[in-house]
Amino acid sequence: MNRIDRRFAALKQAERVALVPYVTAGHPLPESTVPVLHAAVRAGADLLEIGMPFSDVMADGPVIQNAHERALAQGTGLDQVLDMVRAFRQDDPETPIILMGYANPIERRGAERFAGQAAEAGVDGLLIVDCPADEADQLQACLKDRGIHQIFLVAPTTTENRLKHASRLAGGFVYYVSIKGVTGAASLDVDSLAPVIARVREKIDLPVAVGFGIREPAQAAAVSATADAVVIGSALVERLDRCETSDEAITVVADFLAPVRQAMDNSAFVVSEKIVRPA
Repeated sequence: MNRIDRRFAALKQAERVALVPYVTAGHPLPESTVPVLHAAVRAGADLLEIGMPFSDVMADGPVIQNAHERALAQGTGLDQVLDMVRAFRQDDPETPIILMGYANPIERRGAERFAGQAAEAGVDGLLIVDCPADEADQLQACLKDRGIHQIFLVAPTTTENRLKHASRLAGGFVYYVSIKGVTGAASLDVDSLAPVIARVREKIDLPVAVGFGIREPAQAAAVSATADAVVIGSALVERLDRCETSDEAITVVADFLAPVRQAMDNSAFVVSEKIVRPA
């Protein structure tokens, strides 16, 4: 069983919502990435999402665009990303890792070759922003053969036809984009989530992660009442951008994620209490 499946099964049994931080590989420094990933796990992260630096990150806002530019300028390419995953796996064989990126670097390398290298490094999931489900058969086949889940984005504007395709190919979980626009571009309307997540669950029998627009513990707690996972990216990357050393980056991750984890756990306890002992 894929690490993602095992982790969500354990979380479900524990009645716990997953915290999934996003960081860009090589940002703020190439040598900080692996320590930051370990720090995130210590602070309560259940899965890790790692951005593969690319020059045209069209789904991302200025904060993550800048992180990709900095990472590329410091020599972080696909080979370096996979090396970082290997290094992380030396001390953490269990935490699921999802690589997030764009199709161009993978197409240049070749889907078969990339999938083999990713599996060998210890990657569990792949989210390619510009590879929707109705165009994903070839890549998905390569990943499936190596036990890697392809994660698909579902947005407020996703059509029924694309939901149908995603239900056929998706593995691990579904990433629900909670706002219309790029990462970090708008505030999240938590009240609107429940009905759209219910619609996704009707079509796809997988955990639903919610990302884009979640910037603080209170929002994460509110989302955790509905979703199976909470993804936080731009708010963390923005703080990391101010770090000049790995030690500073480790401290930032701990200080930012620990209150988020606590707020999510407190929210889950309140919901459970209401279910068990209604007023």
